Amino acid sequence: MTLQEIVKSARDGMQKAVENTKKALHGIRSGKGSPALLDTVRVDAYGTQVPLVQVAMVSAPEPRMLVVQPFDKSLSQAIEKAIRDANLGLNPQSQGNLIRVPLPMLSEERRKELVKICGKLVEEGRVAVRQARTDAMARIKKGDKMPEDEKTRAEKDVQKHTDEATKQIEEQLKAKEAEILAV
Repeated sequence: MTLQEIVKSARDGMQKAVENTKKALHGIRSGKGSPALLDTVRVDAYGTQVPLVQVAMVSAPEPRMLVVQPFDKSLSQAIEKAIRDANLGLNPQSQGNLIRVPLPMLSEERRKELVKICGKLVEEGRVAVRQARTDAMARIKKGDKMPEDEKTRAEKDVQKHTDEATKQIEEQLKAKEAEILAV
């Protein structure tokens, strides 16, 4: 494996960590509704567990309301039950072929709890970035037949990508914290 391939592999691993952190943070409920809030909900449909987005369309017409529109009306009760059982603290209400999911206000205590959860998710992202860096540095050091100055340059590139990925994750955390703490 060449030094360029090692650096590219490390950069790709770091970008995956950044994207995974972004997805994880996006699924945390803040003060306003987002269809991504229901991404983790799995519905019993057609004899198997499927993600909600495969059996219904989720939209957020108002900041404090999500609307779920099943593709198959016979699944309305299963979708409603899945949302209620998803441990998100939501109480869906069926209205014909629509399911309305009102989002309750977050207490100050719950907001602080959510910020702590975000911090844990971000730390997992940082760990993944550092792991990609460690793997790349180990592979660079193993390269016996490579010139030292190229190894040094590759190590600097890996460190630069590590710093960029960590900065992106930190920015995501700041944005999510501001969103959660905003009343």
